[in-house]
Amino acid sequence: MSTGTTAGSAPDRDRRLIATWLVTTLAIFLLLVTLGITMRLAQGAVVPLSTPDFYALMTMHGLGMAGTLFSAGIAMVWFVAARHARPSRAAMWVAYVLFVAGAVALLVATLIGKFAAGWYALYPLPFLKATWPGWATGTTIVALMAMGLAWLVAQLDILRALAVEHGIGRMFAWDRFRSGAGEPAPAGVLIASICAVAGVLGTIVGAATLMTYLFKWLAPATEFDALLLKNGMFMFGHTIVNVAMYCGICAIYELMPRFTGRAWKVTRTVAVAWNATLFFILFAYFHHLYMDFVQPVALQVFGQIASYGSAVPATAVTVFGLGAQIHRSGLRWSFAPAAFTVGILGWVLGGITAVVDSTIAVNLVFHNTLWVPAHFHTYFLVGYVLILLGFLHLFLRSRAERLAGTGLAVMLAGGYTFVLMFFLGGLDSVPRRFASYATIPYPDLAERAAELARWGAVGGSVFLLGALVFCVSLVAGRRRRSGTDA
Repeated sequence: MSTGTTAGSAPDRDRRLIATWLVTTLAIFLLLVTLGITMRLAQGAVVPLSTPDFYALMTMHGLGMAGTLFSAGIAMVWFVAARHARPSRAAMWVAYVLFVAGAVALLVATLIGKFAAGWYALYPLPFLKATWPGWATGTTIVALMAMGLAWLVAQLDILRALAVEHGIGRMFAWDRFRSGAGEPAPAGVLIASICAVAGVLGTIVGAATLMTYLFKWLAPATEFDALLLKNGMFMFGHTIVNVAMYCGICAIYELMPRFTGRAWKVTRTVAVAWNATLFFILFAYFHHLYMDFVQPVALQVFGQIASYGSAVPATAVTVFGLGAQIHRSGLRWSFAPAAFTVGILGWVLGGITAVVDSTIAVNLVFHNTLWVPAHFHTYFLVGYVLILLGFLHLFLRSRAERLAGTGLAVMLAGGYTFVLMFFLGGLDSVPRRFASYATIPYPDLAERAAELARWGAVGGSVFLLGALVFCVSLVAGRRRRSGTDA
């Protein structure tokens, strides 16, 4: 059964649940953007920041962004699932409480405890000559496990609801491979199913990895295989940040037809592309381990194949599908479809530059440079986040179109300035993760890196200003709607 409801007609209890998730994640996102700007100012020698403080902020920014944006994505997928099935509100509220508890614990561990092992916290780094107290390490591990449990609860319930309503074959569009099949499940159901399965598998691997971390923290004499845990942590981290983006794509598949008046059809080509993406996304993380020469060569080769395989099919069918939606549809360019479209553009640009870096010959040069943060900031900051804001604008029924559009224009200007500085730094071989570029032993490169960091901070600040304008538009749009309704 499909409920057939729209973003503006969800039951009030569903709306409160989703709104609570999204407003919480938006608030945390704005805080983490501020931390990112602070780090670029420190690298640009504009504000003083000690090395331990810098890496604590970097850890909070990275872990917090990945967890927060993934959580927002789950809320969007839950919305899609609730339109076509009956996921449990109770399960989502439990997941929300666990996520918030984990986020608060992570803030305490990094900003107070100064845990600074980086966002991947690769074993055994959190346990080797740490400059932070032991309780900060344990708190971080527990915080990540709490968020992981939240994601598992939510995604497993989404899969349960979709399977009950549509059946396994239909929810993954496997019925498209046999003749005489009936009406396919909506496109949003297919993408939601792909997101949930990939997210569950990635989170389970992350949970197993974090359990070994917890064991090491409780029994320091215990030793584990560092390469095995590195594989586990990268599979976890890489998968959830990619699935977060797919969650945003899921919302576009579901909601763009509202503006174009055209159904987003699930053809056999779409089914093949997304099922292939589900397979390859689970192995694309291998491209993070090219520098680990002890890694089996076959995995390195398959990592490059999987990196291309995870990027190309979903991107191709989504871009062509979006073009088919828009072409001669008479679409009126309000904020939501505009944000969806430019968000897809940011996703594509970030994805292309990611595929470039995942090519072994290129990775040998770019691996430890600013090219890496350049590509994932691109598909997040000027990709996924804009899609999320478009969804939030639509979901909260904001009518402040002009103010929201102004915020979008400012965010685009600031966001692309911000990521451009990363790309230029990568082309100049500026190393990533440096707290201070003054330690670079080449004066010209050090000054160039600091200058790029300062311009990056300017771009980040402009983006933050645009995001705040958008937040004002939500408040103004709600008041305007309330007054009109009254």
